[in-house]
Amino acid sequence: MAFVTRQFLRSMSSSSSASAAAKKILIKHVTVIGGGLMGAGIAQVAAATGHTVVLVDQTEDILAKSKKGIEESLKRMAKKKFTENPKAGDEFVEKTLSCLSTSTDAASVVHSTDLVVEAIVENLKLKNELFQRLDKFAAEHTIFASNTSSLQITNIANATTRQDRFAGLHFFNPVPMMKLVEVIKTPMTSQKTFESLVDFCKTLGKHPVSCKDTPGFIVNRLLVPYLIEAVRLHERGDASKEDIDTAMKLGAGYPMGPFELLDYVGLDTTKFILDGWHEMEPENPLFQPSPSMNNLVAQKKLGKKTGEGFYKYK
Repeated sequence: MAFVTRQFLRSMSSSSSASAAAKKILIKHVTVIGGGLMGAGIAQVAAATGHTVVLVDQTEDILAKSKKGIEESLKRMAKKKFTENPKAGDEFVEKTLSCLSTSTDAASVVHSTDLVVEAIVENLKLKNELFQRLDKFAAEHTIFASNTSSLQITNIANATTRQDRFAGLHFFNPVPMMKLVEVIKTPMTSQKTFESLVDFCKTLGKHPVSCKDTPGFIVNRLLVPYLIEAVRLHERGDASKEDIDTAMKLGAGYPMGPFELLDYVGLDTTKFILDGWHEMEPENPLFQPSPSMNNLVAQKKLGKKTGEGFYKYK
């Protein structure tokens, strides 16, 4: 009797697992909102893995620039990947581009998509307005995701009626090269949505990690306080920025020192993240503003992109 019961339970468990798996959304059609560096990168990796992708931005000029950047990126990848077979490389580029189209009207394309990934500017009001509008046109099963690196996913999801089909998908720059994707689950995100997004990341050849909707998720929550603590160390006169960078590269094995990384990321970007967290948790000592970084941002010395930040660049 015990054997029969165990067999029955195993059968029920197997059926239950199969049923749960069947409920997941198989993401084939993807809409990416935002043709900047991140959005274009997400669109590229999705198209390269056989997904039908529509890249959306405000103007045709922006989209033409995005598509040109994607094509150049694909050609560089093909040159490395198909060194011995250039023809296969050309076919890879052509096939990927055939999976990618563009549009300036998001509302007209989301009705037939499985996933909408937003990668616009880090502005909560603009993100809320976008998702609130798209919520009216997207299909019932469509999952919404934000690529935000600093804003709370819950605050964005609340602008829609599909909080259970809303999550964070935080890719890293450059998207075609970086393997990590943080999948952020809010208290309202359904398990079905979460598992569908994890599966999607895996089809992209990425390594998904799970995190709750906490400030900075995993990487930035650890990285930003580390970067700012390096700045504070320098502000107190405890060590030079050059020696701090050298110490972290040679002592911790990091590829870049904290000041080099701050200049690479952009001081304005780091300040924006820190300011947002400080507003949320003003008493948290890790989130206190940095006078020297604020001063550099005020002078428009934002790092490599402006030619000067903590270091000068020719």
